Amino acid sequence: MKNTNKILKRIIALILIVSLLPVTSLLTACNSSSGSGSGLSFFFTIKDTDDDFRSSLKESVESMAKAQGASVTSTLCGSSVDQQVSDIKAAAASGKYDAIICVPVDSATALQLEIAAGDLPVIFMNNKPDEDVLKANKYVYVASDEYQAGRLQAEYMYDKLGKPSSINAIILMGERKHSGTIGRTEAVKQYFKEKNVTLNIVFCDYASWSDTEAANLMEIFFKTNQDLDVIFANNDTMALGAITALKAHGLSTSDVPVAGVDATVDGCKSIANGELSFTVYQNAEGQAKKAIEVAIAIANGNSTKSIEGADDNNICFYVDFEAVSKSNVSSYQ
Repeated sequence: MKNTNKILKRIIALILIVSLLPVTSLLTACNSSSGSGSGLSFFFTIKDTDDDFRSSLKESVESMAKAQGASVTSTLCGSSVDQQVSDIKAAAASGKYDAIICVPVDSATALQLEIAAGDLPVIFMNNKPDEDVLKANKYVYVASDEYQAGRLQAEYMYDKLGKPSSINAIILMGERKHSGTIGRTEAVKQYFKEKNVTLNIVFCDYASWSDTEAANLMEIFFKTNQDLDVIFANNDTMALGAITALKAHGLSTSDVPVAGVDATVDGCKSIANGELSFTVYQNAEGQAKKAIEVAIAIANGNSTKSIEGADDNNICFYVDFEAVSKSNVSSYQ
């Protein structure tokens, strides 16, 4: 009888072990998440790190990849489209990488960059290509919605100026053809059009993200002797250049408020000191995290549909801009 009981216990134990195997396998599969970047390698290409935001973006892409167990090789291509194409082509030919992460020098060359990447997926960042060349789970775009940044600038200044019926404005633009330049500038114009406000653009030119260029353009404006109510700059660096020029002419941002974009360290410091009136936080870390998340999913053969911020076509992934003024700047310093 005792032997029979022992045999029965062994049979029951064996049945339990066998029945638990699928569960154990499932748990193991869950723990070794398909979203893991372990063992993956990405090639990152960007123009330069001269601009505060681009510098932060590069550092964030590298750190976010490392946090997920992936590795990143970064290269600076300068202003040369040919160099960027060549770098991507060499990276693809090396067989070392699972995806390309690219801030295009010129977004109009996106198709050329995709061809250079061969079979590798390309995650574009911060300079939006035409959506016609994007494809879900293969060629996608990660950034913030540039239109949102310009709209936040316009909304703040409209309220600050007392909701006037007309405004005399300067717009200092970034690089020609850059999606940030186009989106932010058009959004400012569109906002005032919707409010039935006459926007008199007394001066508008490309300062290419540079404080020096912005200050030089302001000097040209002052020679025109036109009235001025507000300055919209496509980034903080140009906004600070404009403030330098205002000071040189005995003016302050109490006389002419200035808005920027990026919420850089210097931009936030200027707001805290009562100079720069307003900026828009562009989350380099958030964009980098999103780009790495998307790159890992695609490299692992997974769908990106469930990733937060995806548009309806699953080709663009957005990280929200955030308004920054004197009232909340301490949260961004």
